[in-house]
Amino acid sequence: MGIESFLRGIFSTGDLEVRLPGHHTLRLGDGSPPHLTVTIADHYTLAKIMASPSIGAGEAWMDGRLTLQQGTIQQLVELACKNTGARPGGLTRSALRRWVASTFREHNTRSTARRNIHHHYDLSLDLYRTFLDEDLQYSCAYWDHPGITLEEAQAAKKRHIAAKLALSGEHRVLDIGCGWGGMALSIAAWTGAHVDGVTLSTEQLDTARARAEASGLANLASFSLTDYRDIEGPYDRIVSVGMFEHVGRPNYQAYFDQVARLLTDDGVALIHSIGRMDGPARTDPFTAKYIFPGGYIPALSEVLPAVERAGLWVTDIEVLRFHYADTLHAWSERFAKARPKMAELYDERFCRMWEFYLVAAEMSFRYGKHMNFQLQLTKRAAALPVTRGYMAEAEEALGVGERRVA
Repeated sequence: MGIESFLRGIFSTGDLEVRLPGHHTLRLGDGSPPHLTVTIADHYTLAKIMASPSIGAGEAWMDGRLTLQQGTIQQLVELACKNTGARPGGLTRSALRRWVASTFREHNTRSTARRNIHHHYDLSLDLYRTFLDEDLQYSCAYWDHPGITLEEAQAAKKRHIAAKLALSGEHRVLDIGCGWGGMALSIAAWTGAHVDGVTLSTEQLDTARARAEASGLANLASFSLTDYRDIEGPYDRIVSVGMFEHVGRPNYQAYFDQVARLLTDDGVALIHSIGRMDGPARTDPFTAKYIFPGGYIPALSEVLPAVERAGLWVTDIEVLRFHYADTLHAWSERFAKARPKMAELYDERFCRMWEFYLVAAEMSFRYGKHMNFQLQLTKRAAALPVTRGYMAEAEEALGVGERRVA
């Protein structure tokens, strides 16, 4: 396939001018705004983009071999995703290739899991402070009202999850993949429950412990560098937000077996994860290489069989659509404002990598097949009320409590 037919096959709408090597120019789309002008530096770059659009375009942007004379990288990626309904290069692989990926790239033993987490989460805390909210929530926010800030949406996310856990001060709570401690510290402050947070990131561990001491919650919230497979229970409540994407398909059964083993008979778990609505697929190659090695976004059809085999009740499932798109958009705007600082801390290529990651991730939720799901799990059918009213009541009570403190 030639480059002209390849590009025309992607861009049927919009107004894109592509300046190719050899002073050849293509005009693509139907002329609808915005008008974008992009230059591709050489034939090698063209070949890489055609072979794998996501990683080819991403690396070309990082290396300055794909440049924009009019428009922004946000507009370019959005136009591509509007036309394809997915991230660039988001086509599914064959069953054989998916098996190879899950067997070798997602196996995630204890040592590879720690190495993969170190790759992303042990970057400078200054990086994450540039675009996250003040509580350092690095997962999908919950935009429960229009016009709220990122801080308000992340606080709403924590309330929404805490309400589903039906917490009390007598509970012992486990936070698997606790990040920088925000969820664990909020649960401890709201309920007086004791929370154990585990992470594989030394940077996150140090920050979470320091925050617990500074907030006077160190007696209620403790943190450790522990693999989920090595945790000892039991726990009355288990919460995990944005960690399941790092488990890998070969470990799904071990993960849910461990959740079942750790829960008390009347225990409740809440698992919050990115998901895909269109069945098993593959990890985007740019993301797998540069951002989240070993990661995989699951379909519910891949998750629920492991839950069933673990003997757990699925007492509630909620799918969040567009919430992560809005979260990533807020992160991109904040990163753009702090870009000069990031260029000093790292370099221009690193900044371009993060620009592409944040923008492409947003578009996969806005135009593609990605969403978030929350699974509420128990060991006994009678562990929770039989209607959902308690969730709304608890969520409202937590919001009232926050407003009183403020």
